[in-house]
Amino acid sequence: MSAEPHIFTLTGNLLAEHTLEFESWAAGRTQRATRETFQVGGKGINVSKMLNRLDAPNTALCFAGGLSGRECEQWFARSGFRPRIFPTLTPTRRGTVVRGRGQPETTFLGPDAAPDAAALHACAHFLDAQPDGQVLAVCGSFPGWNAPASDSLRAALGRWCERGALVADTYGPPLAWFAERPVALIKINAQEFMSVPASPSARANAQPAAWVITDGARPLRWRQFGGDWHLLSPPHVVEVSPTGSGDVLLACLLDAMFRRGLPMGAALGWSLPFAAANAADPGVAEFPPITATAERC
Repeated sequence: MSAEPHIFTLTGNLLAEHTLEFESWAAGRTQRATRETFQVGGKGINVSKMLNRLDAPNTALCFAGGLSGRECEQWFARSGFRPRIFPTLTPTRRGTVVRGRGQPETTFLGPDAAPDAAALHACAHFLDAQPDGQVLAVCGSFPGWNAPASDSLRAALGRWCERGALVADTYGPPLAWFAERPVALIKINAQEFMSVPASPSARANAQPAAWVITDGARPLRWRQFGGDWHLLSPPHVVEVSPTGSGDVLLACLLDAMFRRGLPMGAALGWSLPFAAANAADPGVAEFPPITATAERC
């Protein structure tokens, strides 16, 4: 592994996300927002957004299609993002975030949009063309993961394990796949961890080098292969929006482990204050500057 690897994030289910803000809102009646904003969502995009803030060299890989996909491309251009977009015939899914003063944030997501076979093959070809020693984080849901159209991408990810660091923050079929392979890290929440297959085959083949299991404001659990589980409590904050806090945590972990060379416990100790600060702010990776100190745990 090189001293300064490039980090790639892969978002399999991009989101064209509109946020509507109200003084207050309630179901069952017409109401007008006081403000509307747009951003591109998806866990990998959030991770790259935080990596950009950390000045960590990275590229966000994603699939975009239709009018909603074009809207995402325009946002990338305005925001200074430099993603690698694989065009797909499938329109990018849409979503709406609703916020009201003193009310819980509510998110409405459109149907998942599986990339087409040509887009998946193009992504696989791109990954195979990258030099050894790089870092790839596969983030969020991945519609069509087990479909034949995804065969080439799964094969490329398997090859990546042999020549770089593969990281996963996902759930459902992709999580079951990653849990049986020698990936560098799986970072998921407590509910997702409960879904990890427990068959004899899965237990025999599971080889992730490390697990990090988050649980909101409660202590997270982490372990390295063959070791014991450890607990680490995040800083206490007044939560404004939890959206993207796990993605901020993952971005900081990638930076701490693969660029700064910190061991797992110290990397988590350095990363948690950033994730907590994100939860205390309405945006994603837009919180005021903080200073984090690495802790050995």
